[in-house]
Amino acid sequence: MIRIGILGYGNLGRGIELAVNANDDMEVVGIFTRRDPASVKPYGENVAVWPAADLAAHTGDIDVLMLAGGSATDLPEQTPAAALLYNVVDSFDTHANIPAHFAAVDAAAREGGHVAVISVGWDPGMFSVSRVYANAIMPNGADYTFWGRGVSQGHSDAIRRIPGVVDARQYTVPVPEALEAVRSGANPELTTRQKHTRECFVVAEEGADTTAIEEAIVTMPNYFADYDTTVTFISQEELNRDHAGIPHGGSVIRTGTTGANGENTHVIEYSLKLDSNPEFTGSVLAACARACWRMAQAGEVGCKTIFDIAPAQLSPMSAEDLRANML
Repeated sequence: MIRIGILGYGNLGRGIELAVNANDDMEVVGIFTRRDPASVKPYGENVAVWPAADLAAHTGDIDVLMLAGGSATDLPEQTPAAALLYNVVDSFDTHANIPAHFAAVDAAAREGGHVAVISVGWDPGMFSVSRVYANAIMPNGADYTFWGRGVSQGHSDAIRRIPGVVDARQYTVPVPEALEAVRSGANPELTTRQKHTRECFVVAEEGADTTAIEEAIVTMPNYFADYDTTVTFISQEELNRDHAGIPHGGSVIRTGTTGANGENTHVIEYSLKLDSNPEFTGSVLAACARACWRMAQAGEVGCKTIFDIAPAQLSPMSAEDLRANML
């Protein structure tokens, strides 16, 4: 059994535990939390709960530590620190900052002699793999990614970090006309703003400066500045009633041509429709934890991404079963 630890027990942390429980070759042995450990109630009866400050005390108990923090402020610090101590997997999803995050985590993982798999989930993650396959197969073409309509955990978390914000949900919404144009094979040139809008529902502290909060949201680089963003302030009761779920999904599409004169048009599309973003993301992380442990057992060290993981390393099936049933 691959012994799994989880750092953080919010929506993603709970999704990771459920995903690990669905796999017969791994088990959650412990959860690290910044909250009072007594207040955390895991799904598993025999799962220990430890203070996050005790991270270094349990290296002998865990094969792979899975990080469930946010990309805005948690993972840039937590993943390098954890990679010194453990083999780790995270879902860092600020695309523009992945190269810098990779460099920091790679240095720490090599110093600690561990394997660290970063930026896995569905995007970055599964969508990233689709982009690479589609580009390799069809070099003459264009890439398009549409997210939503759905709740972005990372963007919602980024809003909640703004002073004066109590809670928030952010929806990413594809522009229908842009999606239709891409699927038609028209190869439109679209700006970031033309492809998506962002809808933010925010609960502010009593007396908070809502104008300042809205300005902080719509000008936030890497999250909202490049999009048409609407901010609606609502009560906690309204948020709980109308925005309790965490659905998401989207499509990654490559359109292109083949033939001597580009006379034949092709569209490659990989789509997801997710009832629970954190549970699906946790499921991807669990598969990558298996690959992480296998790479560590083979003597590899350093930071890896989904591009470095062969499909067979993700699967619990043997090579023989994969050839017989999946090929």
